[in-house]
Amino acid sequence: MTHICKNGSWRTGRDKILIRIAEASARSEMAPAGLSLGTAVLCLLAWAGLAAGDRVYVHPFHLLVYSKSNCDQLEKPNVETPPDPTFTPVPIQSKSSPVDEEALLEQLVRATEKLEAEDRLRASEVGLLLNFMGFHMYKILSETWGVTSGAVFSPVALFSTLTSFYVGALDPTASRLQAFLGVPGEDQDCTSRLDGHKVLSSLQTIQGLLVAQGGASSQARLLLSTVVGLFTAPGLRLKQPFVQGLSSFTPITLPRSLDLSTDPNLAAEKINRFMQAVTGWNMGKPLTAVSPDSTLLFNTYVHFQGKMKGFSLLPGLKEFWVDNTTSVSVPMLSGTGTFHYWSDSQNNLSVTRVPLSANTYLLLIQPHHTPDLRKVEAVTFQHNFLTRMKNLSPRAIHLTMPQLTLKASYDLQDLLAQAKLPTLLGAEANLGKISDANLRVGKVLNSVLFELKADGEQAPESVPQPAGPEALEVTLNSPFLLAVLERNSAALHFLGRVSNPLSAE
Repeated sequence: MTHICKNGSWRTGRDKILIRIAEASARSEMAPAGLSLGTAVLCLLAWAGLAAGDRVYVHPFHLLVYSKSNCDQLEKPNVETPPDPTFTPVPIQSKSSPVDEEALLEQLVRATEKLEAEDRLRASEVGLLLNFMGFHMYKILSETWGVTSGAVFSPVALFSTLTSFYVGALDPTASRLQAFLGVPGEDQDCTSRLDGHKVLSSLQTIQGLLVAQGGASSQARLLLSTVVGLFTAPGLRLKQPFVQGLSSFTPITLPRSLDLSTDPNLAAEKINRFMQAVTGWNMGKPLTAVSPDSTLLFNTYVHFQGKMKGFSLLPGLKEFWVDNTTSVSVPMLSGTGTFHYWSDSQNNLSVTRVPLSANTYLLLIQPHHTPDLRKVEAVTFQHNFLTRMKNLSPRAIHLTMPQLTLKASYDLQDLLAQAKLPTLLGAEANLGKISDANLRVGKVLNSVLFELKADGEQAPESVPQPAGPEALEVTLNSPFLLAVLERNSAALHFLGRVSNPLSAE
């Protein structure tokens, strides 16, 4: 364990405390294989020079844990706290107002206009944590995808879901979730405990930073909407502070009740129809049969729409090669500009970075040889991803790529089981801040609808786009990877694999 940060230069005092935290994290069952997320993050912080000699110890994520004053208030002796008010969710067939995505966008934009410096620092800390977890869970998820299939994954949705359960948990479940989120406490001291509402608020900041560049009226604006559905068995009462607290991340939380046990397939169909009606998003049928003994389903739905400035939709359909012998016809986008580019001959890949807004980038990773996609994926989506992206340099490029509509749904319970944590949200989980009932959490769904379009009109059939004599031709007509990065928080909002643009619809 003393070699846990092999390339680091450990000092004294505070560093020893960091080592003890790392050791505690590594001993935890949260680290079934190799370094835990918390350990890796702590090593990174030490390498970055946050450990400063023998100064008074400050928690490496001090902006995310409870402050001393908050702890004093929480730990006041002889202060009786009244029981949390509860409510019964309305039936799923009750009338619901449709989601107003324009209003959600404006709300996110306004929230970023009031950010203080500490808010931005806190968002960067959360961005670091969700990136680490995102790469870890993406690897697990991608191993379930077929060779010719692809999907898109949202580290932000995953992290917000786990943080929401942390907010609703009591020990020992709360401590286990905190460790899995990457912030192991040195001890049970209050000032080492994660403040879940700060994290949820930072996640909303991270979303706001993504869409705020250029304002809500910007020509090439981005759209990002998140809706949470809480589906309960009839008669189950939820605690109001928990549900209201979720508004720190998303203003749209929909608690609804329905019979989950009599006909699990019908229950899933009702939930899918309800979310389709409320959001208007064509996500297919993300939820299949529910477990008949479950009393709570926690589903997060995300819609992202990006418009690529200066790009046009090419006339007709173009070939996209799924493999060396199979092609499909798909709509393609084309645009010319000064983009950042890097060809990595050692790992047989190239990266093109295209701005989606002033501070948001689309990263397109293409293997030099199609059969190497899995190898390139394993090499690229690692914890040093952002460091390696510093190798990119600007150059004139004519880029052609598919218009994308990617859909994905994954059950967090399955991911936790594959991460050797099947009981984290199981029957024994203590979720006493969500409900006084003995909750049985069923599926915990994350569903993503990812759309990427041109912001211009269709290119004329007879007039090809000029590429310029020195422009590099980059054509994504075979399987590739993508990522969406917001540079202020350094948060990766989406990671994805495009093996066949048609199979994702």
